[in-house]
Amino acid sequence: MSETVIIALISLLGTLGGTFGGILATSKLTNYRIEQLEKKVDKHNNIIERTFRLEENDRLLEEKIKVANHRLDDLERKED
Repeated sequence: MSETVIIALISLLGTLGGTFGGILATSKLTNYRIEQLEKKVDKHNNIIERTFRLEENDRLLEEKIKVANHRLDDLERKED
């Protein structure tokens, strides 16, 4: 084999190795970033669920206050 062919083959192997190494590194970085985004989305969804529960609890408490106020009004009218 001539020197040029050997150098070309070595260059090809180096290029292929570098390409696959770059692809693997990029893949790992992409997977890491996706995991971090999934964690942020989970936190956000948890906050949304908690907010919904708090709003529902607030509505129930408001309804209880209205009922209590009606009872007080009825008692005050009976005393008059």
